[in-house]
Amino acid sequence: MNVEHWQEQLRTFAEDRDWVQFHTPKNLVMALSVESSELLEIFQWLTPEESQQIMEGPRAKGVSDEVADIMIYLLRLTDVLGVDLDSVIAAKVARNASRFPPVDV
Repeated sequence: MNVEHWQEQLRTFAEDRDWVQFHTPKNLVMALSVESSELLEIFQWLTPEESQQIMEGPRAKGVSDEVADIMIYLLRLTDVLGVDLDSVIAAKVARNASRFPPVDV
């Protein structure tokens, strides 16, 4: 995935509609939370087995749409805040690797 490409596309989309005024960090975080909750709602009463099979059934489109919405808001948020996703993800994965060593199986 080309993060910069999508951030630019989403920035232009927002600019073309005069939405930048609404894309404050606070509003984007709230929208991200709402979209995450909408994804959660799809899974709310599923069994673990049903959740494993969800992309094979009628709820697959809903899951895909909510995942896309979440990613769109996350990309807008990181763009607005100037967060370098590659750097912060690499740093977090490295910290997690040292905090949680592999399990001997």
